[in-house]
Amino acid sequence: MTTTAQDLFVTGLKNAHAMENQALSIMKPQASRIENYPEVEAQIQKHITETEGQIARLERILETLGEDKSSLKDLALSLAGSLAAVGHTVAPDEILKNSMANFAFENFEIAAYKSLIALADASGNTTAISDLELNLEEELAMAKWLDENIEMVTLKFAALKEAGETAKK
Repeated sequence: MTTTAQDLFVTGLKNAHAMENQALSIMKPQASRIENYPEVEAQIQKHITETEGQIARLERILETLGEDKSSLKDLALSLAGSLAAVGHTVAPDEILKNSMANFAFENFEIAAYKSLIALADASGNTTAISDLELNLEEELAMAKWLDENIEMVTLKFAALKEAGETAKK
């Protein structure tokens, strides 16, 4: 059985949909736990809203193709995301671990959207490219923000720890 670019594109869209649901299951608990980093909380809240828009765009593309999201993939990756988010809550440096994990996840999403854009082009689904490029732009912006702010978060964490204050979240 031959796998076509169209097959790969549809599978990639379903995977991206599940990936974005996983992102929500990671970011929502993080945002609710942040106490001492209002700029981080604001950026995560902004990206939660963007991610919800990304999911809607992916669903629109899938509908156009007569396809549906994969509820099983969505459930599995959402559960994995929730477990990852809970895993960092016990760390004394939770905010740092979350910042590093978020930066890595954003770069994973960037690669996924670059791949999807290439597959959209290869499979003749060029009308999907603008929505995928918008998702990519939002992921690039979040990764850039994380990259530009990891030093600030780290130094604030260190200062709070030295002052004997709660610094972990």
